[in-house]
Amino acid sequence: MKKWASIIVLLLLLVMQTEPIPAQSFDVLIRGGRVMDGSGNPAFYADIGIKKGKIVAVGRLSGARAKETIDATGLLVVPGFIDIHTHADEPRRADKGLRSKEAKRRAAPNMVMQGITTVVVNQDGRSAWPIAEQRKTMEKLGIGPNAILLVGHGTVRRRVMGEDFRRPATADEIQAMRKLVRQAMQEGAWGISAGLEYVPGRWSTTDEVVALVEEIVPFGGVYISHQRSEGPDPMWYWPSQDSAGPPTLLDAVMETIEIGERTGATVVATHIKAKGAHYWGSSHAAIQLIERARARGVDIWADQYPYNTSGSDGNTVLIPRWVFRDADGAPSARAEAVDYAAKLRNVLGNPQRERDLRRDIAHEIRRRGGAENVVVFEYPDSSFIGRSLADLADRFGVSPVDMAIKIQLEGDASRPGGARIRGFSMWEDDLEAYMRQPWTATSTDGAIALPEDGPVHARFYGTFPRKIRRYALERKAITLEHAIRSSTSLPAQILGLRDRGMIREGFWADIAILNLNTIRDRATFFEPHQYAEGVEYVLVNGRFVVKQGQPTWALPGRVLLKKQ
Repeated sequence: MKKWASIIVLLLLLVMQTEPIPAQSFDVLIRGGRVMDGSGNPAFYADIGIKKGKIVAVGRLSGARAKETIDATGLLVVPGFIDIHTHADEPRRADKGLRSKEAKRRAAPNMVMQGITTVVVNQDGRSAWPIAEQRKTMEKLGIGPNAILLVGHGTVRRRVMGEDFRRPATADEIQAMRKLVRQAMQEGAWGISAGLEYVPGRWSTTDEVVALVEEIVPFGGVYISHQRSEGPDPMWYWPSQDSAGPPTLLDAVMETIEIGERTGATVVATHIKAKGAHYWGSSHAAIQLIERARARGVDIWADQYPYNTSGSDGNTVLIPRWVFRDADGAPSARAEAVDYAAKLRNVLGNPQRERDLRRDIAHEIRRRGGAENVVVFEYPDSSFIGRSLADLADRFGVSPVDMAIKIQLEGDASRPGGARIRGFSMWEDDLEAYMRQPWTATSTDGAIALPEDGPVHARFYGTFPRKIRRYALERKAITLEHAIRSSTSLPAQILGLRDRGMIREGFWADIAILNLNTIRDRATFFEPHQYAEGVEYVLVNGRFVVKQGQPTWALPGRVLLKKQ
């Protein structure tokens, strides 16, 4: 009897061992793709299993089942892109960002169609207040991509100093600002942004900024700075009006380094560039400053968008602002009634003021990339559109300065400058020099855009695909692996994101699936509202926000909170 019992047990064990292992089951299964995991390593073939919003398996998942399976054969699977500098939510334009009442705007279609799955908002020293309310609104309404919130230096400065900000802050005011920064960090901010070239940040001292950045260090926060200058001088500088010796890009980079060195914080020189035809090539000096600082332990990084024209270049007005001021020095109201051509004629009738005017116009032309790189985009005479200032000056046999005056006098008198003009103020060599650095992340410096919004920078729609197509695949200025890393694990590392930015088991399923044969930016400066091509699928927290190359308008994003 014991013998038969033993035989039966043995047979049962054999049957149990030969039964098939239950197939793995996922919410989403991505099959057959070439995976570039974001680390900078070469791609490999693997399947990816996603369950409850997270990546739970990476490898050969034959026999696996899923509620939805994506055939990624011939496609590249990468982490979703982390956009470290965006204006996807703005305090003065809440109706246009992630707190909009329009669900289609909160879906951020121009961003997710690039492969962006996380946006960092409240840049350039401007943020909503309080952070807790901004966070609560986004969580209640629902958002397409994930969001990371900063607190703005300019915002807390205004709250403490009111309109009396054109001076250094007192010790008591700095203490009050520190308290507000600490409050924001407790409410969920990831760090502090600064706009030191803007109002009101331009009147702050380095000591003031250091004191506020010290408050984010216990939270592991990051300092992201629009620096005091991005070329030979700040955008507010006019030679005829301002004292000589304004801060340069190199001065500004040294200040960011100093802030990082004195506080121990992670600091970012944001949308780094070298503006102005007479300043091209200075990227190499800025890179050396950053390299030397990093070598001695300063935690400094940068980010960049891959275009040779900036946001302010799109609002180029070659006639200096002081021409349009009233007799009391106040800016003229921007209204139909203002005749900017008449105001210019008043200046031209005064020999000294005309000398100052010509000096300042020449400076602005140079700052915007030179006459051959200043282009007319809107003008009453359509033959001007698409032509450079240099072309137009040759056509009329005048100097570029005289051409700028002619455009104002004979163009749209109700518009400063007389036309919509864009300068292309940066040099391709500088762009690529910054781009090649292992510490430079990718960013759009863009906002959420819909076709009805009018002219916007092409970067709003094309940044990440452009970097891949133009700079990695075509110009080969960087490798594809570098392009992907700079858009994924690098910004995650800068921000301290521990579970996003890579294709790894246990990480959140923020994923983009790309077709390298077709990926490209389509947005131009004449027709900017065009989605990028070649971004076939995008998932945020395991849910599709792009499917078969089209937005799904889903709102699976979250306001991310820093883990201590």
